[in-house]
Amino acid sequence: MLRIAAAADLQPVLPPLLAEFRGQTGVPAEAVYASSATLTEQILNGGPFDLFLSADLSFPEKVIAAGLAEEAKPVPYARGTLVLWARRGSYTADRGLRLELLQDPVIRKVAVADAAHAPYGCAAREAIRNLGLLDALKPKLVFAENIAQAAQFVDSGNAGAGFLSLTAALTPRMKAAGTYIEIPPAAYSPILQGAIVLRSSANQNEARRFLLFLRSPAVREQLEARGLKAP
Repeated sequence: MLRIAAAADLQPVLPPLLAEFRGQTGVPAEAVYASSATLTEQILNGGPFDLFLSADLSFPEKVIAAGLAEEAKPVPYARGTLVLWARRGSYTADRGLRLELLQDPVIRKVAVADAAHAPYGCAAREAIRNLGLLDALKPKLVFAENIAQAAQFVDSGNAGAGFLSLTAALTPRMKAAGTYIEIPPAAYSPILQGAIVLRSSANQNEARRFLLFLRSPAVREQLEARGLKAP
């Protein structure tokens, strides 16, 4: 069994790919989803993973620095996109979802992943600052452990809008329940997502096969359809 530590933005993306990989290779694989920071801590503390799929490059670089990875640098496998999402029927969506509307006093909470734990949270913080919205939004921000939890906050109505990954916004549930706009790419640093094979893995060959599979043209087309562009 191939065990994958996967960033939370991959939760809507990986399950069908794991099934496809098993169908092609006969290798069963399972993923554990959490923030990239949480997964890094688990790996540094001996977590039994074969492959780490982070939502950025900095967290796998920490694992490499600790001597726990086979690679000298992370292997980029995708590039993420930051979006603003709101539920249909909410004040935010009904008035035409746009960034300027977040300053309206009626919108009291805006969900965002914790920048210390989740790369999408770091990108959101950078975008909010670069777009001149920090002073207005700072008292409204509610922080989630990871991007999946940020999506739950806004989907449940506990926040008027949320900064999410495009992978979250494109899930069937979120597409049916809400609407989104992409944040201008120039407002935040590229969200390059990197992978490493762990030195402690007993399944290194299988882990490398999965990385090749993940970066193949056919799978990259599927990733793009689910919100992850080529790196």
